[in-house]
Amino acid sequence: MTRALNTLNDVKAKNIKKAGRHSDGGGLYLNVAKGGSKSWLFMWTRDGKRREMGLGAYPAIGLATARAAATKFREVVALGGDPIADKAKEEEPTFARCAEMFLETMKSGWRNEKHQDQWEMTLGDAYCKDIRSLRVSNIGTDHVLKVLSPIWTEKAETASRLRGRIERVLDFAKARGWRSGENPAAWRGNLKLLLPSRKRLSRGHHSAMPYDVLPSFMATLREAEGLSARALELLILCANRSAEVRLAEWSEFDLDAKLWVIPAARMKMGKEHRVPLSDPAINMLRKLHEQRHGCYVFPGQKRDKALSVMALTMQLRRLDMGHFTAHGFRSSFRDWCGDETSFPRDIAEMALAHKIGDATEQAYRRADALEKRRRLMEAWAKYLEPKTSGNVVKLKGAKNG
Repeated sequence: MTRALNTLNDVKAKNIKKAGRHSDGGGLYLNVAKGGSKSWLFMWTRDGKRREMGLGAYPAIGLATARAAATKFREVVALGGDPIADKAKEEEPTFARCAEMFLETMKSGWRNEKHQDQWEMTLGDAYCKDIRSLRVSNIGTDHVLKVLSPIWTEKAETASRLRGRIERVLDFAKARGWRSGENPAAWRGNLKLLLPSRKRLSRGHHSAMPYDVLPSFMATLREAEGLSARALELLILCANRSAEVRLAEWSEFDLDAKLWVIPAARMKMGKEHRVPLSDPAINMLRKLHEQRHGCYVFPGQKRDKALSVMALTMQLRRLDMGHFTAHGFRSSFRDWCGDETSFPRDIAEMALAHKIGDATEQAYRRADALEKRRRLMEAWAKYLEPKTSGNVVKLKGAKNG
């Protein structure tokens, strides 16, 4: 009888204390030593003899990575091969190729394409150009520092995520037998001693364009050609996050009802968000709909892919506004709501898909005030229209009840 696969999970692997071998199925075992240290083993039988091979220490090698290695070696055994000899003969990849292989094993577990896009971008030439051509066994702490040091204080969040991603790729390489020894991207006992602690770094805020500049900026933006410009325009009109716009699909829109329903899987809070579409947003979307191809409203250069993570940032740079961020337009919208209108705070927060109140209030307040938010977004769209003369007109939500 075939033993079940994937009998462990992350919680079990973390909490197992009993010394011995604990099966995940398919020849993969988590070995717990008497002293408490843990490591992965792959075991198989050939000619009546049991053989075993180490796959690396836990938790440096996670459950998903160990399973990926075990799957590969089961195939080797099934074809009559020797996993140990096969691992010895396998050509060591560059960091770039190793990252591709690792992402391939991980993508089925990601909630949406946003995660893959972010990993591909940060592990690509944008940040890792200096190590992508190196064999994974040759990468040391100095190489990792060369990648992280230029952005460690200026882009603290990005740098922290990048460090973790490099660490995961190099752990994967170790599980595949291409590396040995300590991980040069590890934080504790390594980079923690060489880089400022995260607690000393300031995350800061996304740089936001002042809302009184936005009407003239929108006029400039509307003259720009290309899908990146249109995506940025929709983002500003709807006060959305970048990924919500970049990954938007036509199936989410009802142009006749002037409504965009973003599924929970693509929302930061994991909850479906209904976006009322203003007239300028509808007019732009109808033009794009006439020229559509594929499922994405804003398709990228690669087939069946949406706009890249950097598309909106690059659009701002092309308009000489690279010192502002796409996410910052949400702050511009919120400042305008508070300073220039009398729309209630809760309506503005709902428009941004923020949580309102504590858990009790959220449990009782299930409606999303769509029509009130529709009046707010129409007022915002009207404000964004270029002014023909005089100062910027202040709008008040006089009938927002």
